[in-house]
Amino acid sequence: MDNLTFRNSILLVEGLKVTHQSSYLVFIVLFLAYMFAMVSNITLIFLISTEKNLHDPMHFLFCNLPVNDIIGTTVILPRLMQDILRETSERYITYVECVIQAYFVHVFTAACHYVLMIMAFDRYVAICNPLRYTTIMTNKMVVKLSASAWGLSVLVVTIMLGLTVRLPHCRSTIENPFCDNASLFKLSCENASINNVFGVVYSVIAAGLSAVSIFITYVKIATVCISSKNKALNSKAIKTCSTHLAVYVIMFVSGAIFIFLHRFPEYSESRKLGSIMFHIVPPGLNPLVYGLQTKEIRQKIVQVWCRKIGYS
Repeated sequence: MDNLTFRNSILLVEGLKVTHQSSYLVFIVLFLAYMFAMVSNITLIFLISTEKNLHDPMHFLFCNLPVNDIIGTTVILPRLMQDILRETSERYITYVECVIQAYFVHVFTAACHYVLMIMAFDRYVAICNPLRYTTIMTNKMVVKLSASAWGLSVLVVTIMLGLTVRLPHCRSTIENPFCDNASLFKLSCENASINNVFGVVYSVIAAGLSAVSIFITYVKIATVCISSKNKALNSKAIKTCSTHLAVYVIMFVSGAIFIFLHRFPEYSESRKLGSIMFHIVPPGLNPLVYGLQTKEIRQKIVQVWCRKIGYS
């Protein structure tokens, strides 16, 4: 089995079924989507890190989102664009590179849930305990929340992929546009039911935990807003919470589609498209939905553009 595993250390990525005539068009679309996501997310990080008016817990926690989006797009789109221009029979990747790609793919997916959870907690404290906000959401608390989101993501993904890489593989084709845990354990001819169950259970728990915690948070926020009858408070809650909820829904729907389609081979092409969209849609829409809808960030963007226009 060791010799068989060694021979199959070079894997073939199935990728997208794209005709030669349309390959350049698909490449251009992916390239534009990648550049838009990178520029918009890097711009948000730059603004928040350089503008002192944005140096508060809410915006520091928000920085976790564009950082994660940069990881999510970079881990698959550059290689996917290369594969689009290659012949199907030439889309090779080493097993080690595949594992590394799968690792960051799942860290990105897990961090999406946990980052939005800690951002929801920040909104809860700001609206439900405004007088205690500065004492609760200190710099130390921001670091703890951010570290817990990333630490839990790394821990769970390490365990999940650790269970997968222990399996010897007798196949050499990744039935996906990029590497992920399910594609890796499908390479094995041994019983991978533990890996499949762990992946499904973890996905359900992560999605369920984030959904339940965010739902409870918003119920408490809504209760406070209804009982207070404070128009200023209600307006603030609607603006900040609707933005956060929109980002969460985009992430949840995009992720749920390809996670469950992975278990149904008859929808393989739809699964492939869904998996790619999860790495394009949220990273592309998050800066627009969250960045431009946040008053402070929107004002800074307008000021920067006005200065550029004035100097030009």
